[in-house]
Amino acid sequence: MTQKPFLTTLAQNCNSLTQLKQLHAHILRCHIQHSPYALAPILSVAATSNYTSFFLYARSIFHNLTHRNRNTFIHNTMIRAYLQNHSPTHAVSCYTTMLQNGIAVNNYTFPPLIKSCTALIAASSKCASSVMIGCLVHCHVVLFGLTNDAYVVSGFIEFYSALGELRKARVLFDQTGRKDVVLWTAMIDGYGKIGDVESAREMFDEMPERNVVSWSAMMAAYSRVSEFREVLDLFLEMQSEGVRPNDSVLVTVLTACAHLGALTQGMWVHSYARRFDRVSSNPILATALVDMYSKCGCVESALSVFDGISDKDVGAWNAMISGVALNGDARKSLELFQQMIVCGNKPNETTFVAVLTACTHARMVREGLRLFEEMSGTYGVEPCAEHYACVVDLLSRSGMVEEAERFIEEKMGGFAAGDANVWGAILNACRIYKNINVGNRVWKKLIDMGVADCGTHVLTYNIYREAGWDAEANRVRSMISEAGMKKKPGCSIIEVGNEVEEFLAGDQSHPQAQEMCRLLDSILKTVVNIDNF
Repeated sequence: MTQKPFLTTLAQNCNSLTQLKQLHAHILRCHIQHSPYALAPILSVAATSNYTSFFLYARSIFHNLTHRNRNTFIHNTMIRAYLQNHSPTHAVSCYTTMLQNGIAVNNYTFPPLIKSCTALIAASSKCASSVMIGCLVHCHVVLFGLTNDAYVVSGFIEFYSALGELRKARVLFDQTGRKDVVLWTAMIDGYGKIGDVESAREMFDEMPERNVVSWSAMMAAYSRVSEFREVLDLFLEMQSEGVRPNDSVLVTVLTACAHLGALTQGMWVHSYARRFDRVSSNPILATALVDMYSKCGCVESALSVFDGISDKDVGAWNAMISGVALNGDARKSLELFQQMIVCGNKPNETTFVAVLTACTHARMVREGLRLFEEMSGTYGVEPCAEHYACVVDLLSRSGMVEEAERFIEEKMGGFAAGDANVWGAILNACRIYKNINVGNRVWKKLIDMGVADCGTHVLTYNIYREAGWDAEANRVRSMISEAGMKKKPGCSIIEVGNEVEEFLAGDQSHPQAQEMCRLLDSILKTVVNIDNF
């Protein structure tokens, strides 16, 4: 019994894999390796390390242990290690081995095992066999009498949320007698993942106590459904209650600032993160800052943050490439793309959307088509619908409408393989470049497909009206009216005094709407008078 704490202390003080191996060798020389308690500390330290080499060593120790020398702790440690190293199948296999050898399970066995089942669901796109594994594990939890453990229940809430079965998750929640903050947060996050922010907020408001993870889950729920003003309002409420934000909260808030153009609040988050030295230690947070500054038009600030990221991953490169492209510097975007390749980072689908979009806005047709051709052949990235839409937009905006039509037919397999972005790109080009023949052909194909997109109808109506084809224009207009289509109103956002105000076209609900209209009328009259003068 005296060996256990002593060996644990020695193992935890090992600063390298070499030192851990030296301790292991000492245990072997002392002939105490047959006791599970002798090797458990070494296995635990190696398995929970963030380094792959440590994990591989832990797995080697585990596989070389006889079943007689493996206890519950050792199996639990390996299940958790497999999960941490993105090997959920091996985690489930380890649990199966545990049962086959009659080794007792406990409440520490199931939380990582359930998370592994959830990971299997995500990896297999809800494959029936993966779902069955999770359900069998749930049966085992009931069999072993662990249905009231908060961490076990929260794990299953996450599992059923991943399946979209929130009713089952809610039943588990309601049947649990003692509900702690972990359980409440799991349920809020579950509702948030399916977009039910009303139920998530209702539970959030009912929580007897909250921690920073609870606030983060609620903000993430609003962010998923693009209710970014709610994110900022909740962030202010969290600050007023004296809760210190974690990195996850800061990333969500920065995402909201990026979409709302709330530069002042985004800069405050940057200042806060620097004060606690979080930007340099968290590349995800740094990437969110790059994205926020870029979308708020502050490219130099974005580049400054980007240059400060010591270990740039593909997400950071994508954010910066997209950022400079968004602000009209296509050449800089392509330069960054080349730098990314030179630095050894492999581009992904998002990277090519960014560079193709940059080429589109700069009318760089040759460069864009070359990059599209190189996607699969050179970089091993298969084009998806969004990349095809980018090329159609690239050709269309450059006036190459016939080429865009031919690309859709030959490369995409026809208009049925496209969506509103593809159809809108080519129809908008037909309107701009007065190409009534292509526009008419495209429209007839869409009608044969039964397309009911409002934007497509409106574009076609304008093409016909501007070309003087009144009969066709009236026919499209009648179709819009009969189908009850309504165009989504335009929206503008402005930040004033740290407050973000959103205005929709035709919306008079703002409390100062009448006052603003009078001011605008006054400005317009002044401009007219000056022009007349």
